[in-house]
Order: sequence, then C-alpha cells, then structure tokens
Amino acid sequence: MPASASGAAEGAGDRHGSEVQRALRLWITLARSYLTFSRAVSGNIAEFGLTTAQFGVLEALYHLGPLSLGELAEKLLVTGGNITYVMDRLEEQGLVVRERSARDRRVILAHLTAEGSTIMARVFPGHADFIRRSLEHLEPAEQDELRRLLKKLGKGMAGRG
Repeated sequence: MPASASGAAEGAGDRHGSEVQRALRLWITLARSYLTFSRAVSGNIAEFGLTTAQFGVLEALYHLGPLSLGELAEKLLVTGGNITYVMDRLEEQGLVVRERSARDRRVILAHLTAEGSTIMARVFPGHADFIRRSLEHLEPAEQDELRRLLKKLGKGMAGRG
C-alpha cells in the first residue's frame, strides 16, 4: 500500500489525476481503518485464548449450526487448508468435532461440542458488546450508511472480476 497518494497521478490530466488521487486516498484510508479495527478485534478475541480464525469458526457454528468445511472456508474467506488447520486446533481443545455427512460421505461436517457451545455462550455477548462500543463514535445512521457503502463497494469489486 502506498504511503501517500501525492504524486501518484503525475503526467495524467488534471481531472483524471484528481480522480486517481481521490481513489488512492480512499484506498489508504480504508486499508488503515481495516487494519486498526482488525487489530482491536483480534486483541479482544485473544483475551478468550482464541485466534481470530478459531473464533470465526466457533461463531459460525454457534449461530448457524453444523457446516461443511467448505462452507466454513467460504464464510470465513479462507482456504480449505486453513480451515483444516484451525479445526485441528479446535478439535484438540475439545471445542469441535468433525464427522462425515450421512447424505454425502465425501463431505465433512463440523459441529460444536457442548464445551464449544458453553464457551461461545459465555464469550460472544462480551465480544458483540466490544464491537458495539468500538463503533459508538459513529451515529446509528452513519453505521448503516457505512455498511451500505462498503457493501456496494464489495459488490462492485466482485462484479469486475
């Protein structure tokens, strides 16, 4: 990521150059904001003795029920190999189990154990409140608008590929 957008559009027309600079400034702001927010959330999750990826798996299973490893990878935007590694660690801790699907033996389903459910019931409310407090400097309407704009950006980017 560039440190600054200045000089990025040298040699380009004024209008095009200002559009490029605006886009670069937005990218830098978005990237820095994501990094700051991500670090804060990771620090909060670490207080529970979990990594962000582990928490993501537990949270998905807690709220959605059993999922295939492929579905987990898709929901958490990670590779199948990463899910396997995270599942190995969570299984060692007794928080999840894997079993073959009765409908399709090729599919491996992940389930929370009773201990995994108990931990999520204990830690999720505090985590959700941490997220709420992290965003309280934005008015509710601003939070809604930011979400709408980020969703629009994501869909637009996805549509380009």
